[in-house]
Amino acid sequence: MTEYFKIGKLVAASGLKGELILKHTLGKKTSLKGLQVIYIEEKKDSFLPWFIQSARIKNDEEVYLKLDGIDVRETAAKISQKEVWLTEIDFKKFAAKSAPISLLGYTIINYKEPLGEILEVIEQSHQVLCRLEIKGKEVLIPLNESFLRKISHTKKLVMVELPDGLLEIYL
Repeated sequence: MTEYFKIGKLVAASGLKGELILKHTLGKKTSLKGLQVIYIEEKKDSFLPWFIQSARIKNDEEVYLKLDGIDVRETAAKISQKEVWLTEIDFKKFAAKSAPISLLGYTIINYKEPLGEILEVIEQSHQVLCRLEIKGKEVLIPLNESFLRKISHTKKLVMVELPDGLLEIYL
């Protein structure tokens, strides 16, 4: 089964010919050169491909996208506000190693005890949260300098030392 990684959101239609603005969290300025397809999650774990006609840089976090089959602003507006996903292979090509989003799929270890795989990285202005599932429950782990001990990109591990009681809130 193909694994998909969320990279951002279509935030608006632009112009009259159906161009869209993708706000991404890839951690670097990119035109997505060479990327042929993005995916939009229609239903839980059901991703529809949208083929890219053209892409160009707007700024460090945004790209103008022209997708097949979208030729007018009204059609583009219908899919704006949708989250955008890439396959794992494309994600690895375009995400900066230093970007928090590159931690997707890593395992969080708290005091040598594996907690689980990072399913989503939520970037907020004041902190980064990692979403995992532990015993069937959603858990949000903040990654900040007081908790984070080490990141091993080769082993895909994030070592943390969480304060007592933080996990108990969720479990």
